[in-house]
Amino acid sequence: MRIPIPPHSWALAPREAIAVQRELAARVRVEPIGAAPRLVAGLDAAFSRDGRDCVAGVVLWDGETGRVVEQHVARRPLTFPYVPGLLSFREAPALLAVLERLNTAPDVLLCDGQGLAHPRRFGIACHLGVLLDLPSVGCAKSRLIGDATEPGQKRGDRELLHDGAAVIGCVLRSRDSVRPLYVSVGHRIDLAGAVELVLACGGGFRLPEPTRRADRLVAADVSPR
Repeated sequence: MRIPIPPHSWALAPREAIAVQRELAARVRVEPIGAAPRLVAGLDAAFSRDGRDCVAGVVLWDGETGRVVEQHVARRPLTFPYVPGLLSFREAPALLAVLERLNTAPDVLLCDGQGLAHPRRFGIACHLGVLLDLPSVGCAKSRLIGDATEPGQKRGDRELLHDGAAVIGCVLRSRDSVRPLYVSVGHRIDLAGAVELVLACGGGFRLPEPTRRADRLVAADVSPR
C-alpha cells in the first residue's frame, strides 16, 4: 500500500503537535460511507518492553468471507514522549509503516483508539484517516472524554457520547453483558456507519475481530521469547 509523505514531522514539541492536530482536524469529513466496506484494516499498537520502540500490527479482514487476507507487524523507534491526547505522535509512524506492508489497500481503517471522541476532535483514527484519505473508525476500550449513560446489556445497545452539547461518539455494547466500547468517527464515515462496521466485524468477542487479531499479533511480538 502506498503511503503519502506526512505534511508534518513526528518529532515535535507537544505544543507543536497540538497545533498540528488543530490544523488537520479541519480536514476531517463526517459523511455516509456509501457501500458497505469489505476489506477492513484492523490496527493496534503497543510498546516494546525496553520502551524504545512502537510495535504496530495490521490485520486485513475480509468482512464478506470472515477471513484474514493479510497480516503484518512493524517496529519504529519512539520519537515522542507520552502525553495524553497526543498518542498518535507516538503510534502513527509504526502504524503507517505496517500499513505500507499491505499488498492490498483496505476499504476502511478500524483503529484501536479514538476518533472524534478526543479533546481536539482528532484522535488516532482521524489522524490516519486524514493522512491516507481513507474512511476510518475509532473503536476504543476506554473513554478519553465525554459523558454518556450506560447502554443496555444486549449486543447492539448503545448510548450517545456527548462533550457538552456536541455528540462525539457512542458507547456500544458489542457483546451481551460485557463492558462497552467507545466508537467514534475518524474520517469519511458517519457515526451510524461506524457503529454498523464495529458490529459487522464482531466475532463473538468484546473487540471487533480485525482489531482483536491485530492486538494478538502485537502482543506476541512484544512478549518475552
